[in-house]
Order: sequence, then structure tokens, then C-alpha cells
Amino acid sequence: MFRIMTRAAAYRSAAATAALMLGAGIPAMAAAQSAPPPSAPAPASGFAMTDATDPYIWLEDIESPRVNAWVAERNARTLDTLQSHPVYETLHQQALDILQSRDRIPSGGLTRGGKVDNFWQDADHVRGIWRRTTVESYNTDNPVWETILDVDALAAAENANWVYKGSNCLQPEGRYCLLQLSNGGKDATTVREYDTVERKFVEGGISFPESKSGISWIDRDTLLISDAFTEAAQTTSGYSRVVRVMKRGQSVEQAPIVYEGKPDDMSISAYVLRDADGVAKATFINRAIDFYSRETFELKADGSVVPVPLPAKGGITALVAGKLVVSTDEPWTAPSGQTFKTGDVFAYDFEDWKADKSVQAQLVISPGEREAIEGISATRNKLIVALYENVRGSIYVYDPSDWSRTRLDLPENVTVGIGSTSRENDRFFASVSGYLTPSTLYMGDAATGTVAVSKSLPAKFDASGKIVEQHEAVSKDGTRVPYFVVRNENAPMDGSNPTLLYGYGGFQNSLLPSYSATMGKLWLERGGVYVIANTRGGGEFGPRWHQAALQQNRQRAHEDFQAVAEDLIARGITSQPHLGIMGGSQGGLFMGAMLTQRPDLINAAIIQVPLFDMLRFHKLLAGASWIGEYGNPDIPEQRAWIAEYSPYQKLDADAPYPEVFIHTSTKDDRVHPGHARKAVARLEELGHQVLFYENTDGGHAAGANLRETARRQALEYTYLTRRLMDDSKAD
Repeated sequence: MFRIMTRAAAYRSAAATAALMLGAGIPAMAAAQSAPPPSAPAPASGFAMTDATDPYIWLEDIESPRVNAWVAERNARTLDTLQSHPVYETLHQQALDILQSRDRIPSGGLTRGGKVDNFWQDADHVRGIWRRTTVESYNTDNPVWETILDVDALAAAENANWVYKGSNCLQPEGRYCLLQLSNGGKDATTVREYDTVERKFVEGGISFPESKSGISWIDRDTLLISDAFTEAAQTTSGYSRVVRVMKRGQSVEQAPIVYEGKPDDMSISAYVLRDADGVAKATFINRAIDFYSRETFELKADGSVVPVPLPAKGGITALVAGKLVVSTDEPWTAPSGQTFKTGDVFAYDFEDWKADKSVQAQLVISPGEREAIEGISATRNKLIVALYENVRGSIYVYDPSDWSRTRLDLPENVTVGIGSTSRENDRFFASVSGYLTPSTLYMGDAATGTVAVSKSLPAKFDASGKIVEQHEAVSKDGTRVPYFVVRNENAPMDGSNPTLLYGYGGFQNSLLPSYSATMGKLWLERGGVYVIANTRGGGEFGPRWHQAALQQNRQRAHEDFQAVAEDLIARGITSQPHLGIMGGSQGGLFMGAMLTQRPDLINAAIIQVPLFDMLRFHKLLAGASWIGEYGNPDIPEQRAWIAEYSPYQKLDADAPYPEVFIHTSTKDDRVHPGHARKAVARLEELGHQVLFYENTDGGHAAGANLRETARRQALEYTYLTRRLMDDSKAD
């Protein structure tokens, strides 16, 4: 199946181009400001403005006896504090019951032969099983599954801490797959060839050691390798810098290099574009200059590499019915002279375009100011698009013959998502959910434009008497920022409601209404209010909404989040003693900025796997890949604007910080755990109360299995109970 996810979907995928958050594809691009050549930063005084003035730089050692002892001491203190609270055991059991429940929707992937694949975790399969059934069986209440791979059994047999990270199966048959296994949840994976018919690894088959390399099929005996196996083959971001074509039986070193990027590129990757029958139509190489800017090349059959005129901030999103679908996240003039706006989607006749890049394109979609495309996928004959207006979703089916469209009959005022699509026919999955609406999975037929319920999740918490509202806050520069409030209908508007405000604010990642069973059970059902801020930096209104808070304009997103907090207080929904905030990764940076800039607004902060020392983010793990989002601290002008908000340097002994809860993972090889550790050490030095927990497994998702995830969530909501619900803490 050929599918390219856009925006949030690609971003959360841990794709080869190194997104910060949590599945794969060719990511959509957005704008970044070009920078002058790096130069030495200007001298600066103050805490941790240079490496020499950072007393906690030793905490950047991933593991050492000194670091391990430091972590163990704080883990013990935090676990003792939170697990001894009267609500912890109840919350932990509720989270565990929900996460291990068998009545969850088994999200399906449509494969050839009328089959549906699913990866499933429960109490008996903590690491998970990859399993398969027929479409007909899947649509029944009790599908009959065949196990393809039992990851728990594999981990036990090999005495390894395996976490399943997906597979890449050779099309069209899909029998042989390149299985990706991670040690403890890291982004880096080992790759081994697996036979899904024989249900075993191929004897003497393809096998690669742990790395962040990209490996895909050209044919049964030929692989396309984005090589990051050695430091010499990596960019400064730690991703692949060279592309090789490797024959079965060769070593990586023996495989010829067909393209080589520069050390300071973000990454070099490659993929094979296939039609609906799985036939390879072209091989493309992407040179990602930074997180949002790329150059595209075609690898010809004779081994030559030629540039392809595509938007630098955008690219190919689908090949359907002979049409090449392209999106742009910047104003772009095509070789034909046609001009396209930021956010436009257009299409070429593929064969005509291959022969002549100056052929005319057809405009497919031009989103309005309050619209955003959140997903594009192809079936055999149709294009499926998730289009949002004011953060409310719909799905349209586009006919490539004339690009006319039909809106599917799905519920309104909710989040809709495109699931798996079939290239064998026009079947597809679509999901629908809301904050109070349990997820429902529909199976659709794009040929007829019809949908029918396939699976529906039972309610996991009591939503009676609860409502969802959408409000707008006015940011410092006058921009109207939407946010959602989920609360009891009869909640008093006297500022007494314990309220959790969630934010992310970066990488064009949209926060869309979704059903969270654990949040509902552990928070809403107990009287809490849940708020989601759709700030700039996200993708809720398309690329422009994201680009408005890039680099030197990052503070706008922080001000948007602060404006939402102020608006909640002004409306009487909550007040400072009852307001807490939560965010992870880039969202952890978001929380750090709120803590250091407006601690007077909050009484709790959960800071998850955060970025925190923004003057060194580019030197730690995958950090250099995010220069396109934040800027380059090695350039004095850019360092100056980053230093204005970098939370680590802004921590203050006299600021009225609440006790904060910061957690990370030792195995996180994307955002360095040193960010969280150093934040904690500095807060302690300044005399502030802080809880810290570091999971030794779990990667960037901070949970390698369901039990670890349940514990983390129980710790978080216990902390929120202490800070926002217990009378002794609401002061």
C-alpha cells in the first residue's frame, strides 16, 4: 500500500526525517527561515549560557554510575510521594484495566487478498502480537485471528527487551517483510527479514544491526538503504547521510553509494513510488536540508541522479489512477508558470510529468483561512482527504478523472481520520471520535461513497452531564486562538474547578478532538475539567498557522497558551490554585516556557520528555534536526531569540513556581533525557519543590509496554489530584 501521511500523522510517526512525537511515511513540509552560515556564538554571561557555566552538563551522560545514582534517588522519592497517596492505587488499577481491556477497537490495516492486519496489546500480550484476519471476519463482533508474530514470545526466547516498531512488506504479495524491533522503545531499530506465511524469520535472510537507517525494498533481492550505520554515514542530527542500493548477500559497505548529502543536512532518505498494483514507477531521493526544506531527486535505472522540480516545502502525497498528487506548504511557481498558494494540493498526469516536468498541473484543493488538510490517502481509484474547518473534521472522496468531490456521510463536529486504505480495491477505514464520543471505526467504499460502522468502542467513562465547548482567547498580538473545554454541564463558574490545560504548539501538529479513556476515567469522571489549546505552531489552520510561530516568532505560541490560561480564569472556569498544565516533547518546552514566564497562572505542571535547554538542544541526540523549527543557537542572532525563552536558563530562585512533575526515559534517543534531568537539578538548587521520574525503558513514548504506561498515567493524575483537588495544595 502506498500512503503518505501529512502533518500530524507523519509527524507523530517517528519517520526517517526525525519527527519529535509519536507512526511512518513521507512527512509534509512547512516553512523554515534560511540562516546565514554558522559562526561562533557571542560571549554571554549568566547561568548555563555556555557549556563552561553549566554545572549540570554531567547529567547529559545517558548512563553512568553517578547519573544512575542521581536518577535512582529521585525516582524513589517521587514514587514514595505519589504512590503513597490514597488515590494512586485506584487510578493505577483503572488505567491498567483500560489499557489492557480487550474491548478496544483493533485498528486494522488493509492488506492484499482481502485481509486485515492488527497489532494488539493486552494483559496477556504486554509487548503485543501482530495478527491477521479476513475483511469479512474483521467486520464481525468476534473476528478469528491468526498470529503472525508474538513479540512477547520472541522477547522471552531471545532474552531481549523487544518493542515492535512496524514492518515494511515487499509489494505486491506482502509475504516478506523487513521487521523493525527496538531495544526498550528507542527510535533506533534492528531490522530482520520475516516470512509472514511461514511465520518465522528467513534463515540466512536480511539482517541489520541497530541504527536509525531507512531500509526498504526495491525487489526481492534488492534494497534501498538510507545508511546511518556508522558515524561517518550520519548527519550531525544522527540520521542517514548517504543512500545505497544493496543486493542480497552484500554487506552495507559493499553496496554502492548512489547519493551522498552534506554532514549538516538533516537527513537523506529514499523511497520507491509504486502504483496500485505494487509496480515500482520511480525511485526518489529526498535531501532534507532542515525539518521543513528539502530537495528531491530521481534515481534513474542507469544509476544517475537528477533533480526533480517540486516545492521545497511540500512534495508528493499520493499516486492514484495515474495522477501524481503534490502539496505545497509555501507559495510555489511550477515549471509551467502556474502559481500555487501555501496549502494547495495539485496533480499531474504522472507519465506526462515524467516525460516533461513543465506540463500543466490541475488544482485539486485550495484550503481557506480556517481550513486545514489533516490527511491524504489513496485507494486504487480515488483520493481520500480529511479536511478540517475550525478544528472540526470531514472526509471527502476525490475522483481523479475530473477532481470532483463527494463528502462522506459521517458525524459532524468531531475528529475524523483516514485509516488504512486498500490499493487492491477502493475500501478504506475512517475513524470518528470526540472528547465525549467513543471512537467508532467505519469501513468505506470510495467507489460508491458509502460508509458503514465496522467497530464501535464502548464508553470507558461516565460522560453523562458533561459538555464540550469551543471558546477563543485573544493573544497578545490580537490573534484569536481557539480552545476546547470539556467539563460538567453544571460546573460552577466561580474559579473552583480543577482544570488541566494541555498544549503542544509546534511542528504543525494539530490537537484534534479525540476520545481518551484514561483521561476521562482518571480526570473528567472525578470532576476535573480538560482544556486543549489550539495555539499557533500547530497545524489546525494549515501551514500558515504553524509558520506564524516559527523560529524568531516562537514566543507567539507561548503567548497564545498564556492567553488561553488567562481566558479560563476570566470566564470563571478555574483559577490559579486549581489550574494545571501538561505537555510532552515540544509540549514539554511549551510547559517550561509557561512555568518560567507565567507561574502566577498555575498551581501544577506536568512536563513530559521535554526539551528544556534550548541553547544546547542541537547538540543532543536528534536535536540538530529541529533547527528548522527553532533556529540555530550557534548563530548569534538566532541564539539571542532562543535565549529569550529557553526555560533552563530562565529558572529563578524567587519565582512563585508550584511543585512541578517532570518525567523522561533513559531509552529516549530522540529528546535527550538530560533536558529533564538538568531542569530538575536546577530547580532543586534554587530551592523549589520538584518531582522527577525517569523510566529506564520506553523511548520517547515513555512506555515500552502497557504496564509502564499505566503506572506513568497513574502518577500523573495522582500528582494533579494533590495539586489541584486536595484542599491542602490549593493555596
